[in-house]
Amino acid sequence: MNNAIKARRSIRKFDPGVPVTTDQLKQLLEAAMLAPSAHNARPWEFIAVTNREMLDKIPQIHPFAKMCQTATAAIIVVAAPQTEISEQFFPQDCAAAVQNILLEAVELGLGTCWCGVYPRERRMADIGKLFGIAPPKIPFAIIAVGLPDESPAQRGFYEESKVTFIG
Repeated sequence: MNNAIKARRSIRKFDPGVPVTTDQLKQLLEAAMLAPSAHNARPWEFIAVTNREMLDKIPQIHPFAKMCQTATAAIIVVAAPQTEISEQFFPQDCAAAVQNILLEAVELGLGTCWCGVYPRERRMADIGKLFGIAPPKIPFAIIAVGLPDESPAQRGFYEESKVTFIG
């Protein structure tokens, strides 16, 4: 199994003194854009945020994004459903892009925390307003990024009872 999968954790405390570089953000975004999407429509856009004032505003809107107060970057994943070929696949496509960011961050020695925005109407409206995301585009997720300042235990595990083999 891929080591990044085993090592990935949701980080909620970052070292605020260590910035995420532009090159690191570009690597994360390249990983995101290598994700599969239905009909290769790629119904996503991304906003890379390193501005401290903007990072501090996120938790005022999103109650579960308080880790942005110590993160030195965030990536806002924006769904662009108007670009889809097959309707209603943007949640899967954008989620695949998010997962690629999370795994690439591990490879770069960075930590992340995925905070969902979609489908919460109020959060979508408020994050949209904060970052100038106008419909039909949809704020999908916020990913806090930074150098981890904690080492949480692994939470995921294999559960045989949730698997059916047919063969």
